[in-house]
Amino acid sequence: MDKGKLYWMNYSIELADSVKDERLHVGAVLVARDNKLICSSYAGERKDLSWSTILVSKMKECNVDNACCLFLTINTLCSTTEFDLNILAKEVDIKEIYLGVPDPNLSDYLPNDLVGTSQNIYRYPEDLQRKIIKQNFDYYANSHQNIKSNPYYYTKRISNLVLENLQQNGIIISKEELESNKQTDKLVQLIAKKYNLKVADVSDLVNLIMSRAFDEKYSTYNYIDDARSFNVDWQKNFLYVCNKVLISEMENSNILDVGVGSGNEAIALFSKCEKITFVDIAPNGLKKIKKRMPNSITIVSRAEHLTTLASDTYDLYISLRTYNSSFFDMKKAVSEAYRVLKNNGIIILSIANGFLCLEGEYIIPGLIIPGTGFVDIYRGFDMVKKLSFELLQKGFTNIQFFSTNAEIFLSAEVKK
Repeated sequence: MDKGKLYWMNYSIELADSVKDERLHVGAVLVARDNKLICSSYAGERKDLSWSTILVSKMKECNVDNACCLFLTINTLCSTTEFDLNILAKEVDIKEIYLGVPDPNLSDYLPNDLVGTSQNIYRYPEDLQRKIIKQNFDYYANSHQNIKSNPYYYTKRISNLVLENLQQNGIIISKEELESNKQTDKLVQLIAKKYNLKVADVSDLVNLIMSRAFDEKYSTYNYIDDARSFNVDWQKNFLYVCNKVLISEMENSNILDVGVGSGNEAIALFSKCEKITFVDIAPNGLKKIKKRMPNSITIVSRAEHLTTLASDTYDLYISLRTYNSSFFDMKKAVSEAYRVLKNNGIIILSIANGFLCLEGEYIIPGLIIPGTGFVDIYRGFDMVKKLSFELLQKGFTNIQFFSTNAEIFLSAEVKK
């Protein structure tokens, strides 16, 4: 991230601390092309005026109608159907918008949300998102974005399981250190340096701990706590994507399914497929699949290191709700997917995009902000943007999207 942009992001968060009363802490900063401040505002700066109205007023006073960047801590709603950002965008031409987190009152997607319709909106880094959440903790704690209503996801966090397993092996690191090193290779380097250990030895230990953590969370997992139990058409949605992009029947393809978890998904979707290989970091789900599908091939491995699989082998690579996993290296996984697929092979991925609220029986859209107990309604689409970029960079073509209320499907084609 550009240092100049990080400066203004932090400045907007500090500005939000100027709020004197109990209202939501919001900071907004407009910056010119020379990286100099044009003007700024915060919630409650002027009595009964929104931050956006204040900014528009200040811009008119400066006789300026455009800005290079807007840095905004919270995408606030000014009514049940309108955003303050929309009001500002109608009056001021802004080249790039940098956004922290969604309004805590936002519980579903709105058709006029610029975050979903504009290409020039970017996000604050996760550590700054956590600062904004902390700054407004009571608001988010009482919002639909709090995953406390889903005890399974609130209590069984991969990060916590990893920390516990590391501690049992004499490795003590803080939550902050873990959150700053959420890719496996980075975590290995951190521990090796901190404890003066060999990287190879730490790598073996961390991979074992990851396997145990994912097994503990997902080996007995079912859809009772899952958004898929609310979205009964999830299987039909997957088959719709397959039929849309595949030339031949799925049953006739040589398939690689990566990240099978408890095995429920694989058994439901691929029981009729004869040429199929299942991969997961944890073994217990694979054992379940092997028992139900004895002719399948099962391999314990990470998506980022499919070293036992030959290049140019598979017609179809599938990975559902895995690429948004903790400690996942998207770039390496995409590279491996490209390697093992044949020319003209197809990749079908999905990003999880919702959590089931058990009490109210509704879906909380989005993904959890790492290191918090809160869902970011925009994060699933952020992940899809990143994933699309990695696919294009690697050489995939014909990228297509299909969104549901539980996950976002993405497909692409290999051209070698």
